[in-house]
Amino acid sequence: MPQTAGRSAPPRHSHVFLAASHEASERRVWAVIWLCGAMMVGEIVGGLLFGSLALVADGLHMSTHAGALLLAALAYAYSRRHAEDPRFSFGTGKLGDLAGFTSAIVLAMIALLIGYEAVVRFLHPVAIQFAEAIPIAGLGLGVNIASAWLLSSGGHHHHGHSHGDDHHAHGADEAKAVATSAGTMLLSVFEDGVPPRFRIARQDGAPVAASSVSVETLRPDGERQSFAFALRGAHLESVDEIPEPHAFTARLAIDGEAHAVPFTEHDHGAHGRDNNMRAAIIHVVADAAVSVLVIGGLVLARSFGWLWMDPLAGAVGAVVIASWSYGLIRDTGAILLDMNPDRALTRQIAQIVEASGDQVADLHLWRLGPGHLGAIVSVATASDRDEDYYRAKLAGFASLSHVTVEMQRPLRVAA
Repeated sequence: MPQTAGRSAPPRHSHVFLAASHEASERRVWAVIWLCGAMMVGEIVGGLLFGSLALVADGLHMSTHAGALLLAALAYAYSRRHAEDPRFSFGTGKLGDLAGFTSAIVLAMIALLIGYEAVVRFLHPVAIQFAEAIPIAGLGLGVNIASAWLLSSGGHHHHGHSHGDDHHAHGADEAKAVATSAGTMLLSVFEDGVPPRFRIARQDGAPVAASSVSVETLRPDGERQSFAFALRGAHLESVDEIPEPHAFTARLAIDGEAHAVPFTEHDHGAHGRDNNMRAAIIHVVADAAVSVLVIGGLVLARSFGWLWMDPLAGAVGAVVIASWSYGLIRDTGAILLDMNPDRALTRQIAQIVEASGDQVADLHLWRLGPGHLGAIVSVATASDRDEDYYRAKLAGFASLSHVTVEMQRPLRVAA
C-alpha cells in the first residue's frame, strides 16, 4: 500500500525498502563464501604439499573471488541491521546497488588484467603445464557451477517470469474495488485457463446491466482500446480479449460516471531487480565462462600445439566480463543517481491523476530499493480534493512504497 506524505498522512511510517527475499539472499551468499573459502584453503595447502605453483595460484585467485562475494554479504548484513536507522532518509535499500556498482568496477579491473595478460602471452608465449592446468580449470568450473546454483536458491531463483506466471498474477483475487454512486464495483483481469478478459461485478452481488458499463484502456504509449461487456452468470465479461502487456489505465464508465483504475504487470521491470545478488551471480558466472574458455583453449593447445589458443580464450573471456561489467555499472549507476527507473509507469501515474481533470505540475520517480519506488507528485487543481483522494488513486501501484503529494491551488482573490 503506498504511503503518502500530506495533510492526512500518518506522522510516521516505515522506511524499510529491502527486497522480500533479502535475508534468504544473504544466507545464500554466505554459503557460497564458505564454499569458496574451503576450496581456497584446500588448493593452497595442496599446492604447497605437492609443490604445485598452479594450484597455489588458483587458490589465491579463489580468495579474490571470495572477497568479492564478501562485499555482497556485508552489504546485505549492513542494510538489514540499519534498515530503520533514521540517519538514512529513505532507508538502506540502495546499499545493495552501491555494492553492485563496486563489484562491477572490480569486474572491469579483472577484465583489464585478463586482457593485458592475454596480449602479453600473444607476444611472448609461455610453456603450459597441461597436466596441472586442465584439471585445475575443471575444478574451478565445478566450484563456480555449484556457487551459481547456491546463489540461485538451489535452482529455483527466477530472473523473470514466464507468460504463464503473468497469467496467474492477474487472477480474480486481484480485483480492483471502485467506489461508484451505484455501489462498489470489482474490476479485474481474469485469465485463469482462458484468454484474458475484463470482469466486472458488484461487491454486494447485485446484478449489473451490461448496457450501462464500458471500459477504455489507455496505455503509456497513448494507445486506446474500448471494451464492451456481456452478462456471464453473476458478472459481466468483456467481449474482446485484452492484449499483453497488462500495464495500462482502465477508464471504467458506469451510468455516466468515469473512474480511472491502474493495472500494472507484477514483478516486471529493472526496478524490482536485486543488483547485489545480480553482481554476486555475475562474478561466479563470469568465472565459470572463463573456465570453459580456458579448458577449451588448453585442450586445443595440447592437441594441436596451438599455444595461441590459451591467450585467445583469455581475451574472449575478458571481453565477456567487460560487457557484463558495463551493464551492471550502467544499471546501478542510474539508480545511485536517482534516474527515472520506469518512464512508462511515470506516464501511467500522470494519466491516473489527470483522469479527473487535474494537472500534474511536477512528477519525480526514483528507486528506493528492490521492488520499491518513491514518488513526488505535484498536482495543480481548482477542486477541493485533498491528498487522500490521490492516495486512493495511486493505491493500485504496488511498487510505490513512498509517495509525497503536493497540492497547487490557484490563488483566490477576496472581493
